[in-house]
Amino acid sequence: MAERSATFLWSMRFLYLVLCGLVMFIHLLPLEPVTTFWAAPDLMIALTFAWVLRRPDYAPLVFITGAFLLADFLFHRPPGLWAALVLIGSQTLRAKAPDLRDLTFPMEWLSVATTLIAITIGYRMVLLILVIDAPPLPLSLIQVLTTLAAYPLVVLASQTVLRVRKIAPGEVDAMRTS
Repeated sequence: MAERSATFLWSMRFLYLVLCGLVMFIHLLPLEPVTTFWAAPDLMIALTFAWVLRRPDYAPLVFITGAFLLADFLFHRPPGLWAALVLIGSQTLRAKAPDLRDLTFPMEWLSVATTLIAITIGYRMVLLILVIDAPPLPLSLIQVLTTLAAYPLVVLASQTVLRVRKIAPGEVDAMRTS
């Protein structure tokens, strides 16, 4: 049984990477016009935050860092900056996960919103300090809002389709003993 659970754990970790890769692939497809007045949601960050809050063992730090570092390179962002901020944000949420387990979804959503807004502000401040061209502020705000609007859908899909649910208190005790 332990062998089966280890195989399942690694298959879910691999699924996280596949989903991140799929989001990057779709984002790179030339489907949008060159000039756009809206920004699509960042589904990678919504997926990462949803999985970190539900099953932190399915999204380990190394996988989060690797996926977002690859995204930095592919999307021509400053290498490592967004990856580091997402890592800090995911670690903040990972630390809050036991407390959020007993609370309602709106409280979880609020926690995700504050974390996302904080890392977005941090990203823009670092770009400003280093005098690197940043995306227009309205576009960044729209992306934050669309990501927050998409978060409940990502959570719903994760729970219903992928069966990534919050850890029950008994499961935490069983995970510690095995």
